[in-house]
Amino acid sequence: MLRVAVVEDDLSELTQLREFLASYQAERGVAMTVSSFRDGSELLADYRPVYDVIFLDIEMPQVDGMAAAEHIRRTDQNVVIVFITNMAQYAIQGYSVGALDFVLKPVTYDIFSMKLDRAFQVVAKRAPAQIVLTLAGGAVRLDTRQIYYVEIQDRRLHYHTDQGEYTLRGSMKEAENQLAGRHFVRCNYWYLVNLHHVTEVKKNVVVVAGHELEISRRSRAAFLAALTNYVGGGA
Repeated sequence: MLRVAVVEDDLSELTQLREFLASYQAERGVAMTVSSFRDGSELLADYRPVYDVIFLDIEMPQVDGMAAAEHIRRTDQNVVIVFITNMAQYAIQGYSVGALDFVLKPVTYDIFSMKLDRAFQVVAKRAPAQIVLTLAGGAVRLDTRQIYYVEIQDRRLHYHTDQGEYTLRGSMKEAENQLAGRHFVRCNYWYLVNLHHVTEVKKNVVVVAGHELEISRRSRAAFLAALTNYVGGGA
């Protein structure tokens, strides 16, 4: 079930977008839930990272789309953001908050469905995979999104997850191979970071699920490029 939010202050345009989403579901056989908001402030009032895609109007009276997106990105690097605007120059600003795309008003169904296709393709690429960790006392199966980061110390891998920490013998290369294609990138020699859980980068530190990890000079360029690509909807 895909989760979509639509944020639009004009009621007639909001109604039209909901009708487009209903038509898309009927044509493509896609199951989705749709939540509607009339202002960025409504979206942010109790925001939780539960949406796959957010269609976000830029010009709104209280909290505009750009400000809302900046707030969202502090806690949610994964949601796909598509701006809706009547001014193309706003699209350039969208890259600063990792927006995937923008839709120009007046919105037509053909263009909207194309943007939705692209957004859902990104969501599919980010879907979690499962891995099995072989531990001293048995084995544990994890979705890759459960893993915050992997740490190597004294030839032991420490998997820091939402279920606690798991430790096993191995090399960082083995961990990288196991998690290849799942958006894990080294921020330094000792840490392999899940980009899904990155909430902030400040100077030479990345914040991953509340943990501050150093970004080494050697890894900085590649790490930031991978993070930018991930937030922007790259594969």
